[in-house]
Amino acid sequence: MPDFDAIVVGSGMSGGWSAKELCEHGLRVAVLERGPEIKPERDYVDQLPPWEQKNLDRISQDEIARHYYKQYPGVAYAVKESNKHFWVKDDEHPYETVNDTEYDWLRGYHTAGRSIMWSRQSYRMGPQDFTANKEENIGIDWPVRYDEISPWYDYVERFAGIAGNRDGLKQLPDGEFQPAFELTCAEKEFKTRVEAAFPGRNVIQARVAHITAVTDEQRALGRTNCQAQNRCHFGCSFKAYFS
Repeated sequence: MPDFDAIVVGSGMSGGWSAKELCEHGLRVAVLERGPEIKPERDYVDQLPPWEQKNLDRISQDEIARHYYKQYPGVAYAVKESNKHFWVKDDEHPYETVNDTEYDWLRGYHTAGRSIMWSRQSYRMGPQDFTANKEENIGIDWPVRYDEISPWYDYVERFAGIAGNRDGLKQLPDGEFQPAFELTCAEKEFKTRVEAAFPGRNVIQARVAHITAVTDEQRALGRTNCQAQNRCHFGCSFKAYFS
């Protein structure tokens, strides 16, 4: 068995990024994953036509009750007959909560983990988030401040591809954005009315990990611009959303 400089357990958002950085810095890295390998050309179903979708792509209530009683309720829009292989079966992987508290643990046991299923909302923590504990005298003070983390936000955002506007909000710092998606007519009207009625409140376009102006680096990785098909939860064959 070969020697490794580092062993990364799990290939999801954190583990996958850790492995990427270690490999790019010349280390020999082994990644351990408890589930099967996801291959986009085989396992993504965003191009599956409606006439090939079983039961209008709905999972039966009996199957939900038996296997997906934790995975399904909160994200029913995303858990479908055609992509249920992304989600664990709750009866096969049970867990307990403390003192009967409620917690719905959404999981995917396969390469890339939940980075395939996340909603891609991508926001920076602001300066106030790093000082809140100290100022409010709760918990433990953060050992770093926003200015120290900001360059690393830049680094990740450029690689991942984050679409958003530079809104100039101190509490929600701007980042290294690609062009944002345009608000719909209804959203523009909502924004106008809210901001007129409530001065100081802001309605902004979501900041999402979708490529809208593909870079050379992203293109070299086989990625391209988001096609705005609204089928992200089936996997993205265009690799436009970050995973």
